[in-house]
Amino acid sequence: MHSFIPPERFFAYLTWTEIQEMPNKENVVIIQPVGAIEQHGPHLPLIVDAAIGVGVLGKALSKLDASIPAYALPTLYYGKSNEHWHFPGTITLSTETLTATIMEVAESIYRAGFRKLALMNSHGGQPQVMQMVARDLHVKYGDFAVFPLFTWRVPHITKELLTPKEATQGMHAGDAETSIMLAILPDQVQLDKAVAEYPPEQPEGSLLSWEGRLPVAWATKDISKSGVIGDATTATREKGDRILESVSDGWVQVIKEIYAFRYGTDGVNRV
Repeated sequence: MHSFIPPERFFAYLTWTEIQEMPNKENVVIIQPVGAIEQHGPHLPLIVDAAIGVGVLGKALSKLDASIPAYALPTLYYGKSNEHWHFPGTITLSTETLTATIMEVAESIYRAGFRKLALMNSHGGQPQVMQMVARDLHVKYGDFAVFPLFTWRVPHITKELLTPKEATQGMHAGDAETSIMLAILPDQVQLDKAVAEYPPEQPEGSLLSWEGRLPVAWATKDISKSGVIGDATTATREKGDRILESVSDGWVQVIKEIYAFRYGTDGVNRV
């Protein structure tokens, strides 16, 4: 049931008495992986985002010093994926349902005495939901530190392994995701079906972009026929292994910082 998570770090394997007696619960790091079940082109399975999240987290927790208490909650596999729902197999929650689910999970963690929760989101369509939920939880419970984090935002070397075009325009099911899936679930990658497809170019000098500071709302069908936004044909297992190691190293660093994090009376981190 723990998948890639080390069993001693899997929250759901604890008993209620172990949680009740756990020391220093206010500084124990609880991590909620949040993924999605959505199309990832003709070559990748629907589970990509959830698999990457739990694969990276499992690797990070296996590297983390045993003296730092951190536990992974069971993965939330469904997310807000309506931008992909024109492709069969995508399962999506509404913003309201996802918000309510995370709020209620978080409040259960808070009632148990924990005060640090990291939302480890791996789906690019829902960071804003994580951010709003985290803010609402902290406003409601002033001593609850909630971290709305995106799996790929930690320090890592991935862009160094991609072409310049892929690094700037590869957004979904391209080289990076396909490569890391070759490291995490190689038997579920059908590399012979991989394609390259990029979104339409914006006019030269345009301030607008598909992603970035001044984005336009889009559904995947607006910018891709295959469901791929990037170049999956250049993916390799060697790159995937390096990406997995690098991203998980970044997560070790983040978990350490969350463990050390303290709110000051003026709102300043007192690490």
